[in-house]
Amino acid sequence: MSDAPRLVQAFADHLRRDRRRSVHTVRAYVATAERLADFLRGHGTDLRDIDLADLRAFLTFRRGDGIGNASAARELSAVRAFLDFAGVDVPRMRGPRVKRGVPRPVSPAEAVALAEDVAEEREGWTGARDLALLLLLYGAGLRIGEALGLTGAALPLGETLTVLGKRQKTRMVPLLPQVREAIDVYVSACPYPPARDLALFRGARGGPLEPSQVRRAVRRARARLGLSDRTTPHALRHSFATHLLGRGVDLRALQELLGHASLSSTQIYTAVDAAHLLDVYRNAHPRA
Repeated sequence: MSDAPRLVQAFADHLRRDRRRSVHTVRAYVATAERLADFLRGHGTDLRDIDLADLRAFLTFRRGDGIGNASAARELSAVRAFLDFAGVDVPRMRGPRVKRGVPRPVSPAEAVALAEDVAEEREGWTGARDLALLLLLYGAGLRIGEALGLTGAALPLGETLTVLGKRQKTRMVPLLPQVREAIDVYVSACPYPPARDLALFRGARGGPLEPSQVRRAVRRARARLGLSDRTTPHALRHSFATHLLGRGVDLRALQELLGHASLSSTQIYTAVDAAHLLDVYRNAHPRA
């Protein structure tokens, strides 16, 4: 198909502008669209004529690259989105089965211990920054990208915080007094004055704090504390959700707090809570 490069570029623009997908999603979907176009070109097939056999052949080709079920399912999803955008009838094909893992929550004591340990490893204001950031992830259920995307416009803090989530959707989350206090302490200690258009959480040289720095600090802290490898910044968000669910928060409210687009994304936490109860039973019951 001679106009495939133009179509792929238009697809990228559509994902960014109309669907408001993240940079990572756009990159992944566009890479799939390019792979599909190259594959069909190599087999002398026009994109508009793609059929079920072509689609199966493409996924078999991708399997040859060593991708597993989860990656194959994502690849198929991206192909469907691209073909739908191109106005091509999408061949009906069942995707590979993907076993969905249950997130492992961190206990409240472990979450606080992790935040404090990371903070103690730093010197001066950066320790206060890390403590505030990790308590915010656990206390408000933010994604790390959402927390690092906050600017000085969030100040002064109140009882709630407006967060810009995926697909540029905003939501409001409550702030615990302990989290507000930790952020205030950090802001007071930070040598870089807050500004409405600059990152709230700053790196050592004043630029935005990078997620990789936070993840490295958490890896070192969990090793010192003997915590599981699954203890990551994102695990603090899982813990927030699990603990709220265990206290009786309904799924719809939890969906809003987490910023999930669909309830199905939130329902995984019912499995988390059940897994937690099973762990408690096994550890406590004499016959377990």
